[in-house]
Amino acid sequence: MIGRKSATALNGFLDRGAKFEGTLTFQDVFRIDGEFKGTILSEQELVVGDAAVVEGEIRVGRLAVSGTIKGKVFAKERIEIHAGARIYAELHTPALTVEEGAVIQGPVETGPATAKK
Repeated sequence: MIGRKSATALNGFLDRGAKFEGTLTFQDVFRIDGEFKGTILSEQELVVGDAAVVEGEIRVGRLAVSGTIKGKVFAKERIEIHAGARIYAELHTPALTVEEGAVIQGPVETGPATAKK
């Protein structure tokens, strides 16, 4: 999903119009196109679709964002922010890619040391 073909499959999905509040854990790849409020924990990949609104703390291996995120994000490998994404969050990741047209408001920490958090 993030800039490469992945051998892992999508194992969860929160569709448009759906709302969830709480703690989410998953394996492989999870996609959110609805609204989520709470904590997300995984060593794998989270995809935030263009209609999604995610609020809270995110701790994942990889993150691809096309929608809106509010809160704190810790990605062990990388964060990819696509055009049209709106990020109102604190970002911590060793690698960050931002496409033109994305909005980021909040502190950003990148580099190898961030992978240890």
